Amino acid sequence: MIKTNLKALSREELPAYIQSLGLTKFRAKQLIHWIYERRARNIEEITEYSKDLRERLAEQSYISNLKMLERLVSEDGTEKYLWELEDGETIESVLIPEEDRLTLCISSQVGCALKCAFCLTGTLGLKRNLEAHEIVDQVISVSRHIAPRELTNIVLMGMGEPLMNSGNVIEALWRMTDWMKLTARRITLSTAGIVPRIRELPTRAPAVNLAISLNATTDEVRDRVMPVNKTYPLRELLAACRNYPLLPRRHIMFEYVMLKGVNDTDADARRLKEIMSTISSKVNLIPFNASPGAAFEPPDDERTRAFQKILVSAGHYAFIRKSKGQDILAACGQLKARNASAAPGLDPDNPIAGKSSDCG
Repeated sequence: MIKTNLKALSREELPAYIQSLGLTKFRAKQLIHWIYERRARNIEEITEYSKDLRERLAEQSYISNLKMLERLVSEDGTEKYLWELEDGETIESVLIPEEDRLTLCISSQVGCALKCAFCLTGTLGLKRNLEAHEIVDQVISVSRHIAPRELTNIVLMGMGEPLMNSGNVIEALWRMTDWMKLTARRITLSTAGIVPRIRELPTRAPAVNLAISLNATTDEVRDRVMPVNKTYPLRELLAACRNYPLLPRRHIMFEYVMLKGVNDTDADARRLKEIMSTISSKVNLIPFNASPGAAFEPPDDERTRAFQKILVSAGHYAFIRKSKGQDILAACGQLKARNASAAPGLDPDNPIAGKSSDCG
């Protein structure tokens, strides 16, 4: 008998499944609470159900969990998790501690098809999309591990392009906000610029924050470092940003990976200044994080500060983002889940911490 994975059921399917067993809607609400808020690992942990009901439910269904293969801890406190999925594929998530927040960077695909020139994940190619429950399970699994601490922010900036998997990503976002009770304004979705999906996002998804991986101010440069620009050029991308409906006190966040001699000149800064003057936006300036075989270098600190000064002097919000986890390849653009099938699965409550892991 093939059992039903309760986490794989959508927001519509799960209540319907419970009712198909002759149970009430209230039982479905209890199940949702235990899986998504209480983070139950299995049906036996749902003590609000009678023993007979738990046994009955367990005969036909189960609660899936990610298997932790590895946990690396950086010298700066950043943690990188390697997870194995039910089909044996692997993904990574990154936990980033800061003074006033605890941010989890999660993946949306196994690999990525966009092949951005500065990103290690793109060298994998796309293996498959993550299902909605595999996206959410990264949040559940890390939350279990760090308890009693609580995550303050979620960013979809890990492996993959979220809007190339928009159906599962949007379903995952609704589960996070409706079932896990996470605040939408504490969740950020980052995209390389899939224009049609950006346009439809406000009508389909919770009002999460939008981040754009921009990284260039001309089509010539962006074509070189981000091939997706050949399909959705800057003109179309920026128009979608200008028309994007923002709630009060919200901004679009531009992510700008700075590449020495490629996109870090004063002329680039002035063009970025003009772009920001027409869009309610902020920008994170991210000096390139080197990885094995990288074709780029980061600009020096003086060049980065000069670039920032041009933006700030025009009244724009421009931040230099200090990358974390570089020593364990957990910084921006460095995620590349390796095949760790030879390693034993680790108990998430008793993982092995390695010393030598921002996001992909």
